[in-house]
Amino acid sequence: MRVRTDERRNAIVETAAAVFADVGYERASMAMIAERTGGSKTTLYGYFPSKEELFFAAMTGPMPEQGERLLALLDPSQPDVTTVLRQFGQMYLEIFASRAALAVTRTAFTEGTRNKELSQFLYQRGPKRVCDALSSYFAQLKKRGVLPNIEPESAGLQLKALFEAGVVEPLLMGTKPAWKRADAVDAAIATFMAAIRR
Repeated sequence: MRVRTDERRNAIVETAAAVFADVGYERASMAMIAERTGGSKTTLYGYFPSKEELFFAAMTGPMPEQGERLLALLDPSQPDVTTVLRQFGQMYLEIFASRAALAVTRTAFTEGTRNKELSQFLYQRGPKRVCDALSSYFAQLKKRGVLPNIEPESAGLQLKALFEAGVVEPLLMGTKPAWKRADAVDAAIATFMAAIRR
């Protein structure tokens, strides 16, 4: 059995990105990508169990590693909730308002009507993980009595939306954001904290 290497994986991802850009997700095949890399479909599947996984890697680059660092910021043992949320919000927008993330989002919207599997996969790997992490963070704070009146699941959904407000949607449509990122984060946290303290 041949040993998998980071160099080989990166070459596959780079080639796949070019194929997806050339022919689109639907028309691209693992056979086509294997041919361009000079390998076999077996080799491709050794690195990526599905075309969705390969597409995600090709579209997101270093984003998954950044995502892990982002989620690690939600530490319920840290006493200052506002500081935790500010650090999280700033990194969240740094990742999800980036060109790579916006490209993935546009693709999910475009392909979603034709390929529910792909759009579901992209949603589960990105936005859903963020909402779940925020909900878990708030659940732990509620359990410890830090935010006793919070509804964790809805709080996670709402804070994510507040972080994006005035930033992500304009960027998706190719126009200037209404806020600078730092201002968007501060406004989101102020609105959120005022609401949960009522």
